[in-house]
Amino acid sequence: METHHLFVSLLLVLLPLPLCSSQENTRSLAIDVNSPLDASPTSQKVNPKLVYEIKVHGFMLWASMGVLMPIGIISIRLMSIKGQPLICLRRLFFLHVTSQMVAVIIVTTGAVMSIKNFNNSFNNHHQRLGVGLYAIVWFQALFGFLRPSRGGKARRNWFVGHWILGTSVAILGIINIYTGLNAYTQKTSKSAKLWNILFTAQLSSFVLLYLFQDKWSYIQSQTNRTQSVDHNSNISTAEPSQGDEVEETKPALEKC
Repeated sequence: METHHLFVSLLLVLLPLPLCSSQENTRSLAIDVNSPLDASPTSQKVNPKLVYEIKVHGFMLWASMGVLMPIGIISIRLMSIKGQPLICLRRLFFLHVTSQMVAVIIVTTGAVMSIKNFNNSFNNHHQRLGVGLYAIVWFQALFGFLRPSRGGKARRNWFVGHWILGTSVAILGIINIYTGLNAYTQKTSKSAKLWNILFTAQLSSFVLLYLFQDKWSYIQSQTNRTQSVDHNSNISTAEPSQGDEVEETKPALEKC
């Protein structure tokens, strides 16, 4: 009987040891399983719906700031070319206004989407620059509708202000696209190198088109000047031949 009690007491003493060791093994196994999750890329922590919303937001801002805004700038610059018919000037002005209005609508939609769906902690350059860009875009749109009539000092001041705001929107929009691609890479750990290359190529084409149309009037003037010089030279070479013919006809008239 005493032996039985001694055996039971020994079991009660030794039983917690394997339980404790098994708990420690289970705890260590849980740490080993969870440790790769802590070192895992952040793309696994971002749900697919949020990634999709980020892509839609980026596409909308690229369409507005990277496409429609440059089209509006180039179209208004094309109006400065001399000798265009009135219908072409009206179409270019309509293209300028339409592209800017659609760009403002898309920017507003993208802003609402970012405020509604994203974490607006404003701890990066893209978010802080985006807030300022939204404000300038709306101010530029309202300022454009306040255009005074031609021929006054107010129109000149308005033109300078409109040009400064438009240039600021174009430059800040381009910078914000690049910072947005950088923020996308940091958020999802996915490379945006291809999108950076494509946007840089597109931006370079817009810049080349802007510079070309800016010098188009000069190129046309040089071509017209060359043609006029050739025409005058042909006239000057033809005049002596006519004089020679007159001199040749004089002896024949004297003989008569």
